[in-house]
Amino acid sequence: MTAQAGAHILLVEDDIDLAEWIADYLTGRDFKVTTCHRGDEAVDLIQSLNPDIVLLDGMLPGMDGLDVCKTVRATFANPIIMITARDEEIDEVLGLEMGADDYITKPVRARVLLARIRGLLRREDKSRTADNTSTAQLTDEQLESKGVLKFSGLVISEQARSVSLDGELIKVSSNEFDVLWFLATKAGQVVSRKELVSHFRGFDYDGFDRSIDLRISRLRKKLKDDSSEPFRIKTIWGKGYLFANDVW
Repeated sequence: MTAQAGAHILLVEDDIDLAEWIADYLTGRDFKVTTCHRGDEAVDLIQSLNPDIVLLDGMLPGMDGLDVCKTVRATFANPIIMITARDEEIDEVLGLEMGADDYITKPVRARVLLARIRGLLRREDKSRTADNTSTAQLTDEQLESKGVLKFSGLVISEQARSVSLDGELIKVSSNEFDVLWFLATKAGQVVSRKELVSHFRGFDYDGFDRSIDLRISRLRKKLKDDSSEPFRIKTIWGKGYLFANDVW
């Protein structure tokens, strides 16, 4: 499915008028939209419908949007965009820490929302297609099993979008997988924050964007890295991150 071809969007918004306006706007652009107005109902719908993308209001009856995101993130791999009236950096950081892929504030601007949705869906499309340019970073041994990277006990499959460590399947979100794959194809090399932000967010690093840092923080926890002194996904101060290839 391409970003333009009827992707299914779950819209979770308790403002009925706003929900209807967003739904009408997106439906008019060939998206399929399911709407609900409560956080607790959203959890069940996300798990049962597995929508291509979720638009999730921050303040909801039944369950707060941040709690919804935290609850479903372990099993729901598709993108989540948080939408909230609150415009404070701490709320953005919390949303990203809970696993949101992007964050916009009200009043919602239609074209901005559409651009964010299409951008995330395009990224999902690309991640499901073999990226021929990435093979230039692989060793001869890795090229023999194209699409699978092995680092001792760590196995990353691009086609299956799966990660296992010491034989145990590790659940990672879609954006976490993308960052891990990108770093792993450059194992042993320092990758700058600027390069990561530009690759995944589509704009130059301004020194303030923390979304990549938060994804890496979550990956470290899942991959049993030491958060105080990481040795698997290392922080190279003033330069960026380094995926170590000999510590798995």
